[in-house]
Order: sequence, then structure tokens, then C-alpha cells
Amino acid sequence: MRSHPFQVPEQLKVVATKLTYLLQETGRGLKRGGWMNWAAISTVTVLLFLLGISLQTSWQVSGLLNNLGSRFEVAVYLKPEATGAQLKSSISQFPDVSSIEVIPKDQAWKELLADLGTTDIAGATEGLGENPLVDALKVQAKSAIAVPTLAKKIARLRGVETVQYLDEALKNLTQLNRGFSQISLGVVALLTLTAIAVITTTIRLIVVARNQEIEVMKLVGATTSWIYFPFVLQGITFGLVGAIIAWIFIVVTRQLMRTAFAQQPTFLQTLGEGLQLTPWQVVVLPLILLGFGSVVGIIGSLFAVRRFASK
Repeated sequence: MRSHPFQVPEQLKVVATKLTYLLQETGRGLKRGGWMNWAAISTVTVLLFLLGISLQTSWQVSGLLNNLGSRFEVAVYLKPEATGAQLKSSISQFPDVSSIEVIPKDQAWKELLADLGTTDIAGATEGLGENPLVDALKVQAKSAIAVPTLAKKIARLRGVETVQYLDEALKNLTQLNRGFSQISLGVVALLTLTAIAVITTTIRLIVVARNQEIEVMKLVGATTSWIYFPFVLQGITFGLVGAIIAWIFIVVTRQLMRTAFAQQPTFLQTLGEGLQLTPWQVVVLPLILLGFGSVVGIIGSLFAVRRFASK
């Protein structure tokens, strides 16, 4: 028996032909756009860059708040005459306490001098007359809700000088994040309207430049959707290219920030680690940019061709 060569189904050929036509027409329209294409793409890039930065910052601050809030730590500083061992037994009786770490003043003094780059501990102590620090305790609460109550209980104990925790700092950071999100939302909304207007103008000029070709296509029986769908693809192209460029800028900015934090003192390095995105967020952010850019491109292109398509 003779084997028959593989034949491509007719429907697949038709689909391939239509797809090739749409891509060719889209490319032809982009060439006609010239530098106006870059005006649309740059506007979308700025929009999506600010959108991505605002989302990334919001996620980072939320992660930092969760990271700091999950520690549920109360710092207790004692009076000079009190010792950490004495207070530890009293604090451990509170039901909201998860763990207690005693930091003797000698240990704290050594760590402080090490951070300052001083190795002559005896000389530094002799110069001041004595160790100026006091014993301290790090008390871990079982929950964030219990922290304020636990701090008040510890502050009433004899021998306690001051009690500190991150409640006020967390509240201020939360308010700052909320305010930044609201401002970013307003800026993104304004830039979205601007990007749609620029895309609409760009594609409308391309349609006008190709008016004779469109008239010929109408005469040979081409449908309205078939004529104007390539212009919608051009709008989508503006959105996708802008999203890709914006994502590259965001990645570069993130890497520069990471490098800057790595060169800072230990506290700022720890703060920088708390600002890292999760793997899920790293994947979702570019998808959001691509999706939002495509939507902006589609809306702008539909506004551009609506008037011509209705004729």
C-alpha cells in the first residue's frame, strides 16, 4: 500500500491564512504610525510603571507590617539596680507570655561596642567609669492583641524603667501605606485616561492615513469587524510593549534598592529583607501589568475606530 502524505485540514489552513492577514495588517498599521507609536507606548509605559511600583510598594509595606507584627515583641528596660533574672520569673507568670530572653547589660555593652567598631571593651568601660547600660528583656507575646495589655502589666512591675513595643510605629506605617495607595490610585486613574486618549489619537491617525485602503476593502466585500480588528490588535500591542518595558524598569529599580539596602547597617538590611516580594507576587505583578496594558490598548483602539466603523 502507498502511504498518503500528511494533509493539513482545510479549516486549519483558513485559520492560518486569517491569522497571517491580521498580523500583516497590524504590522502595516504600526509602520504607518511611525513615531506616534512611541508616544502611545511611552505613555502606557509610564502608566504601568507607576501602577507596578504602587502595587509593589503596597505589597512590600503589607509584608513588612506582617513581619513586624508577627514578632509580638515587647522590649523591657530595667532600672540600674534591677537584674533580668529577677524580673524574668515575675514576667513568666503572665498568661500572655510566649517566651522571654534576658539580655545582660554586659552582653549589650559588648554588642554595642562591636557595632561601633571598638574592640577595647575594658578601655571604653574605664573611660566612662562603668557600663552605662542596664539589663533588658525581650518578651514574646502569644498574639498581637495581647501586646498592649502585656506591656502595661510589665510596666507596673518594680524595677522596670521603660517598656517599648511597635504598636505606634505599626499604626503610623499602616496610615502611611493607606495614604500612599490613595494617592497612587488617583495618579494611575489620571494616567489611564491620558494613555487611552493618546492611543485613541494614534490609531485614529493611522486609520485616516489608510482611508483609501479601507474604502477598497469595503468595495470588495470585507466586513467592518474584519477591517478594523487589526487596529484593535495595534492597541493591544501598545499595551503589551508598554507593560514589558515597565516591568523591566521595575525589576531594575528593585535590584538597585536591594543593592542599596545590602550596603547599609544591619538594621536597614533587616528592613530591606522585610520588603521582599513573595514568589507569588513576583509572578502575579507582570501578569497584572500585561492584562491592564491590554485593556487600556483595547479601550483606546475601540474609541478610535468606533466613529469610522459606524459609517
